Amino acid sequence: QVQLVESGGGLVRPGGHLRLSCAASGFVASGYTMNWHRQILEKERELIARIFPFGGTVVYPDSVKDRFLISRDNAKNTVYLEMSSLQSEDTAMYSCSAERAGMLDPYWGRGTQVTVSS
Repeated sequence: QVQLVESGGGLVRPGGHLRLSCAASGFVASGYTMNWHRQILEKERELIARIFPFGGTVVYPDSVKDRFLISRDNAKNTVYLEMSSLQSEDTAMYSCSAERAGMLDPYWGRGTQVTVSS
């Protein structure tokens, strides 16, 4: 059974740090492009970081480029999102997805909530 399970979210103070994990099962994540997204309240879900099968990475929004880092541990079949200098604007539901050519729809996790507040 294909599954993506996010963890590591929670309540953190402004300026704090979190590491989110996306654990994959039922498929080999190293062969997929793995993505982190976030959705802030009623806004559209936003793609924030991507890591490719060959290891290249992209972080998209200018607001997080210098603060967020995506990585993967193929031995653990897990992808991470390191978030530093967190701000209240980073409060969102963070979710991961997996995709590769030929798939009709990506695999999705249910997400983990990150709340940045003093």
